[in-house]
Amino acid sequence: MKTLTQMSKLIALVLRHKPQELGLTMDAHGWVSTAELVRALNDIQPFTMADLEEIVHTDNKGRYAFSEDKTFIRARQGHSIPVDLGLEPVVPPDVLWHGTATRFVEGIEREGLLPMSRQYVHLSPDLETARSVGRRHGKLALFEVDAAAMVAEGHKFYLSENGVWLTDAVPPRFLTRVG
Repeated sequence: MKTLTQMSKLIALVLRHKPQELGLTMDAHGWVSTAELVRALNDIQPFTMADLEEIVHTDNKGRYAFSEDKTFIRARQGHSIPVDLGLEPVVPPDVLWHGTATRFVEGIEREGLLPMSRQYVHLSPDLETARSVGRRHGKLALFEVDAAAMVAEGHKFYLSENGVWLTDAVPPRFLTRVG
């Protein structure tokens, strides 16, 4: 039997990348029916709406959002499939941060930060969050992002509901390795 943490990882996979994995239909804004998701997860093992609510409310990264009436759920960001999250451009703080693994530094210094398999590059509002994110990927490397200069050149930023800053890409000239 899978733990709630394992079920949360499955939900992230489904809501960010592969709704078809559980036979779900996702709308253009990333929403799937909560009832259909619970039913599909219950086919794997006993799973209830209360289990889903616990996963959503205890997720320390705030990955998921319910619609107001809880009839729909979506991932707040991190999609590899095109979805319109309805985010409006927002002026970011002058400096943002990106934590990653040292094995990616050479490519980042050459090409900048690219979304790779995701819709957007994810940036952190503070150094500690960037450290936490970067450590998950291996030996830590940290980059400071000159968001103010990017905005001055016309780059757009978006702020997800859980505080993750999103942008299309960060060219190398806006990056400074700090760790």
